[in-house]
Amino acid sequence: MPDRIYNVLFLCTGNSARSVLAESILRKDGAGRFRAFSAGSTPKGAVHPLALELLRRMDYPTADLRSKSWTEFAVAGAPVMDFVFTVCDNAAGEACPVWPGQPMTAHWGIEDPAAADGTELEKLAAFTTAFRYLKNRIGAFINLPLDRIDNLSLGTRLREIGRSEGATQPTPKAG
Repeated sequence: MPDRIYNVLFLCTGNSARSVLAESILRKDGAGRFRAFSAGSTPKGAVHPLALELLRRMDYPTADLRSKSWTEFAVAGAPVMDFVFTVCDNAAGEACPVWPGQPMTAHWGIEDPAAADGTELEKLAAFTTAFRYLKNRIGAFINLPLDRIDNLSLGTRLREIGRSEGATQPTPKAG
């Protein structure tokens, strides 16, 4: 009998860099055990060119990557998520839709490489750093014993992963 396949959604406000990098990393590194998706609260409408360039250089999939709204995953017929991770602080501070299936959630914020200033080489270095932090977190996640860990322990481990090297803090919700 095949192992369970888990659906994972990575969220960021613009869905053009960090969440897309995470989607691609999990597609490759978690192949066979995970289905990866990404979305944003206010999608930019296009994936950042340096994100695509870096993924190609690192031999990660870029086919079908696109900037899209998180509402695509909060409607009837959408894939039911097992995990939802915010990778930017603004998205962590926003009121997210109610996800069908009540997925486990955690914040894995890192600096926005798309906001980097400088030369093209310096900007690419910012994307490379974001890629490395995400790859490390995803590596820790895919190695968790998901079929043998209780929800309380799993939630703790997911939050610990989010506090690993390069972590940022979410913006507090207004109100």
